[in-house]
Amino acid sequence: MHEPRDSGLSSQQQRMGVEPGALGDGEVGYRGVTACSAVGISYRQLDYWARTGLVVPSVRDASGSGTSRLYSFRDLVVLKVVKRLLDAGVSLQNIRRAIEALRSRGVDDLAGITLISDGTTVYECRSPEEVVDLLQGGQGVFGIAIGGAFKEIQGSLSHLPAESVGAVESAGPVAEPEPDAVGDELAARRARRRAG
Repeated sequence: MHEPRDSGLSSQQQRMGVEPGALGDGEVGYRGVTACSAVGISYRQLDYWARTGLVVPSVRDASGSGTSRLYSFRDLVVLKVVKRLLDAGVSLQNIRRAIEALRSRGVDDLAGITLISDGTTVYECRSPEEVVDLLQGGQGVFGIAIGGAFKEIQGSLSHLPAESVGAVESAGPVAEPEPDAVGDELAARRARRRAG
């Protein structure tokens, strides 16, 4: 997911109402605080996942103190999938394997994938037949249609700020505002130190 390779929307994405430019083609980036709000995770989780390489922002990674990460729409969808798998009880180690497997296959059409899990293993299904086969084999317990995550993220982003990547790159590094609603004790300490 480091370098989005969208050459256009698939017919499935067009039917789902995925907007051109919404798949991480480099036109728009979302700051960490916006990503947290859209996905429903804490800033601490987002930071940890970026630092450990689980979901690294594909638009711009942080490059030292005072810079901010910028996530693509596709990154937000992956973050949403990670959150759903965690909420379902899948270990972070197994989630990491699943995300890396998606990356290694060069998956361009995430909207066409359904992830099925038994709580331990995560299976990738690309057709309704594969989903049925897994369920009949007794392996699947829950599923995540990535196309549904696309729609959720689009809805969440409709009232959140985005940044033009060209404008951000020419302006240079910008400090990420401290998240105020994520209950991050470390952020509160930093704010108190700065205040005096």
